[in-house]
Amino acid sequence: QVQLVESGGGLVQVGGSLRVSCVYSARTSYAMGWFRQAPGKAREFVAAINRSGLTTYYAPSVRGRFTISRDNAKNTIFLEMRSLQPDDTAIYYCAADLLVRGRPSDSGADYTYWGQGTQVTVSS
Repeated sequence: QVQLVESGGGLVQVGGSLRVSCVYSARTSYAMGWFRQAPGKAREFVAAINRSGLTTYYAPSVRGRFTISRDNAKNTIFLEMRSLQPDDTAIYYCAADLLVRGRPSDSGADYTYWGQGTQVTVSS
């Protein structure tokens, strides 16, 4: 089993920046993804990264503003968020994909393990 724990969420002003982290328990590297869910809305894909960290993939709504990265030695992935807007307010979840794919997946169905989430609130 793989456990994942997110941290770093909080309250930030519009236009501000924030970095959230996810520590995972694993003996090997897995492709990882960030998803988010706002109240009353469906879960949506944010960003994903392959096992080595060399390949990333972003949702159009965050491309150019968010950066996903990882430190395999520390079993940690990060999501650096800048130019934050109220629409970015959501619970942010990290997830692990156990399969090797040609491109990091943007589908929640491809991820086996999920963290509890960390709240990000963007206030004007």
